[in-house]
Amino acid sequence: MKKFEAKCLEEAYELATNEFNCSITDLNIDIIQQSSKGFLGIGKKSAIIMAEQKRDCRREFRRRDTKYRKNSINIEDVSKKIAENCNNENSRECAKTKCKMESIKATPKIKEKDAIFDNFYTEARERIDEKCAKIFVKKEGDEIIKEIKRDVNNLFLGTCFVLEEIKVEFYDAETIYIEFSGDDSALLIGKEGYRYKALSYILFNWINEKYGLMLRLEIAEFLKNQEEAIHNYLLPVIETINETGSYKTKPLDGILVHIALKRLREEFPDKYVAVKTNQRGDKYVLVNEYRTKQQ
Repeated sequence: MKKFEAKCLEEAYELATNEFNCSITDLNIDIIQQSSKGFLGIGKKSAIIMAEQKRDCRREFRRRDTKYRKNSINIEDVSKKIAENCNNENSRECAKTKCKMESIKATPKIKEKDAIFDNFYTEARERIDEKCAKIFVKKEGDEIIKEIKRDVNNLFLGTCFVLEEIKVEFYDAETIYIEFSGDDSALLIGKEGYRYKALSYILFNWINEKYGLMLRLEIAEFLKNQEEAIHNYLLPVIETINETGSYKTKPLDGILVHIALKRLREEFPDKYVAVKTNQRGDKYVLVNEYRTKQQ
């Protein structure tokens, strides 16, 4: 019997099973000493056991070991048996595999990488060109007006607003004019024109994306009144620009800045006219002379 000592009985049992390489049920165990924690480390004792393997387990282990040694595996014999089985039982599968290998060898060689990339980008360009040609095919003006008028009226058909039939026509060759009128049309403007801005943004993105056209939106003469107000504001501004050559407008909100930009560009086509933003996020229109580089 062998002696095993550990902090507790469980660890002592584990040492014994590892030593004899068997289960704890295959051991004869005598407990010599129980483990004890003591008091504050005083009187602490470890667990001590004596263990040996049962005789029946020894015989069984020896028989298994002897049998394993007699029937040792020969790798060469196994390889021969596998080859015979492949030739006899799996001949069809082997034939299929051989055919696949021959077909792979018969395939033409892969082109060089440069040729592959050239063909890929050439085909990609052709597909993109065909797609773009389909997208940008211009429709007849009457057909465009008919489609936009139908879709816009259907959009507001189920709303709670009381509106007349929405007017849709060409303002110029590149701009669609849409006008909302009716008892509740003014409600589409919103406080400080926030609804007008949102609706203008939605309609513009749709019309510009689908037809490649600009938008002029009128709701209950809101745009007309805004244009009159900004034009009255710009009268003294234009005089000042003629005298001094430059000017910066007051902060303008929403549609006003675009109206002012258009008006000033029409008045001063040879000057630099652009929308700028200050540190607070306010937008204004700046008019100045073009800065040319001195040679």
